[in-house]
Amino acid sequence: MDKVKTLHKIIPVLELFTNKKYDAAVFKKDAIAGITVGVILIPQAIAYALLMGVPPIYGLYTCLVPLVLYAIFGTSRQLSIGPVAVTAILVMSGVGQLADPFTDKFIELVLFASLLIGLLQILLSILRMGFLVNLISQPVISGFISAAAIIIIVSQLEESLGFDIPNFKYTHNTVWYALIHFMESNWITFGICVFSMVTIIILKKWKRSFPGALTVLVITTIATYLLKLNKKGVAIIADVPEGLPFFKIPEMDYNTMVTLIPSVLTVTFIGYVGSIGIAKSMEMKNRDHILRPNQELFALGIAKVIGAFFQAVPSSGSYSRTAINDEAGGKTTISSIITVIMVVLSLLFLTSFFYYIPKAVLAAIILVSIFGLINFREAKYLFKLKRRDFIVMIITFFGTLIFGVEKGIFIGVILSFIFLQYYSSRPHIAELVNIPGTTYYRNINRFPNAVQSKEYLIIRFDNQLYFGNASYFKDTIQQFISDRKELPKFLILDNTNMHDIDSTGLHILEDTYQYLDNLKIQLLMVGTIGPVRDFLKRSGFTDKLGVDHYYLTISDAVGYVENKIEHDIKHEAAVQFNQKRRSFLD
Repeated sequence: MDKVKTLHKIIPVLELFTNKKYDAAVFKKDAIAGITVGVILIPQAIAYALLMGVPPIYGLYTCLVPLVLYAIFGTSRQLSIGPVAVTAILVMSGVGQLADPFTDKFIELVLFASLLIGLLQILLSILRMGFLVNLISQPVISGFISAAAIIIIVSQLEESLGFDIPNFKYTHNTVWYALIHFMESNWITFGICVFSMVTIIILKKWKRSFPGALTVLVITTIATYLLKLNKKGVAIIADVPEGLPFFKIPEMDYNTMVTLIPSVLTVTFIGYVGSIGIAKSMEMKNRDHILRPNQELFALGIAKVIGAFFQAVPSSGSYSRTAINDEAGGKTTISSIITVIMVVLSLLFLTSFFYYIPKAVLAAIILVSIFGLINFREAKYLFKLKRRDFIVMIITFFGTLIFGVEKGIFIGVILSFIFLQYYSSRPHIAELVNIPGTTYYRNINRFPNAVQSKEYLIIRFDNQLYFGNASYFKDTIQQFISDRKELPKFLILDNTNMHDIDSTGLHILEDTYQYLDNLKIQLLMVGTIGPVRDFLKRSGFTDKLGVDHYYLTISDAVGYVENKIEHDIKHEAAVQFNQKRRSFLD
């Protein structure tokens, strides 16, 4: 039984068939969802391949092996992976610095990058380090994705307008060039793009699961073929090789790997953050499965690693396709297998039809899917809720626009850590006073009419005590005491919110105790939690201060101060000590 459970953890898809809950009715729902996602995925895969800088066929290849492997190893039953816009622009931006898009060298670098991204995700999964994605805050992600959406929109101006635009370093230069040369547009190309966008939007509002992108792609392709629009300046895909991908080992060398590291790290974290966020939303909505983040890392990683040997470019979870998969009735990852069958049939029998697909309709598909990523609502929300998060989002946004996607997200992460360190080094410290007629003690700034005792001073420290804020802790306590006209006889330190302490914090605590002792002020410790008690006991501070100076509650400590009662034996819990360490890092 244990071996079966272990096998189910490694290969979650097996659980579908061993618990006998997968029947013909569930398969029918998966089949309908898989077909629905398939007709939407095919045009998107072609469009996102071009956005990434590789021929369309590689987008379709990415819809084969990676989808099958995720269906086997993934724990989300509705997540639909494949080519996505944000991953495409990340790869294009990073690899584009090393080779020209659509060249053989560029394609090899993209496949090698996909292999490295997958290996890194598998390594993170084995080390159970899925938590590292938490290093990227939501404001950073929102700012980055909004800026990336604008970069993607600008990158599609050439295909949308039908005239050549030079490769500028900065986004605003591209926009300005497009504006001043707008009258040089190929109006047929521009008309196809506008028609396609309007039609897709209308069809999406009418019925979200309706394959609007495929519909306009068929209409515009037939129109291009019948009216010979390619001879009137309308750019088309042209030849797309038919057949399935074959096994091929990507070109690999150490120097190339080093140059790809920035792109690999960025795509690894952004791709996983996006995928796990989508998967969690499906888990919360359906409540029919349990998501395991580290297994998701492994599934996404193995999909890229094996996929790279079958010419698949980097893939990630797609919110739009996942939502459609769910709305169409998809119940398990078997729906992704059905989608793969759809793509296989297209590669075997329909590639000749792709010849006349206008690039303008692919640009329209990208633009429609991207507009919703510009998150004005989040910016407005953060401005009202938390200004520093708003600042992080805005700086990440402009940093990405000005310096590029990789540097932009790096700027956002660094800025987040600077803010985190700053506020962690100056945590909230409050003087507590008694609310008359109660046993409650609250912040004097919130209850200015409450009673302040001359006998004692109660201080609550709302953070861990560590090297970053230890000096601030000491200075603030000294300031509270110096502000008193008459020195208190006791300082009651409320430690209920002090969840950790390091060696620097201990030294400062000892200095504070010595400072108070010199002023004839007794230090009483209240509500000290277990891990901190263990640390203070091991350090010898507990014995130095005296076990009779520890209390479970502020009321107990105040009772001792006011009534001078002896420390009751029942308060031994206040100094309870666990001799077993939890880990080497304690």
